[in-house]
Amino acid sequence: MKIRKNDTVKVIAGNYKYRGKVGKVLKVYPDTNRIIVEGVNIIKRHTRPTQKLPQGGIIEKEAPIHVSNVMYYSTKFNTTTRVGYKYLEDGTKVRYCLNPECQGEIITEVE
Repeated sequence: MKIRKNDTVKVIAGNYKYRGKVGKVLKVYPDTNRIIVEGVNIIKRHTRPTQKLPQGGIIEKEAPIHVSNVMYYSTKFNTTTRVGYKYLEDGTKVRYCLNPECQGEIITEVE
């Protein structure tokens, strides 16, 4: 999966309410190809009182969405882009932007 935790992504498909919204990836589930994006796909969970949450009630939280519904968002160039992998001269593997507007900006190193 090319999207990672702490990446900034833009929702490109799905619910009309969240389409076009930009947020940070909070959690990644690679086995099901789903991610949790901050402030996107909010659900209401009805919980009964527990010791951890004595008042109970309705809690709003983010639900996972499929990774195909989001695209990496470059905050430096304010544009969405696909992500590619390449090796630098010193042998380190990096992720970089494939959009020509980003001029091949390096995103992160890959372990």
